Amino acid sequence: MRLRRSLSQPDEPIELNLIPLIDIIMFLLIFFVSTTSFMEEPGMKVDKPASGGAGQSDNTSIIFVVGSDGKISFDGNEVGLAGVRPTVKRLCAKEPLPVVIQTHENARSGVMVRIVDEAMMGGAKDVSLAAERG
Repeated sequence: MRLRRSLSQPDEPIELNLIPLIDIIMFLLIFFVSTTSFMEEPGMKVDKPASGGAGQSDNTSIIFVVGSDGKISFDGNEVGLAGVRPTVKRLCAKEPLPVVIQTHENARSGVMVRIVDEAMMGGAKDVSLAAERG
């Protein structure tokens, strides 16, 4: 008579049925989603500024353009490196404005550094660099 059962070889293969478990999880998910109340958070209204053209952006920043040949221009006129500081000083007389330097990808980095120095000495609030391809 054999009283102990051997665990090494079960008589029937053990099989785990996951379908009832998935059904219960889906039921709980549907229950919680349908009983959840979504509250609308109170907030404050913000007046968004209207989009402006080039005329409005002229008052908010000073833009210098550096060509691939190293020529520096402002507002379509060539000012050169000597004209950067007086231009920034004149435009920043009422309040300090940010300066943006748009450079061609082939422009020399030394010219950009000298423009940044001249703009900071002219009273610019901050100086940013922007590269253009072409």
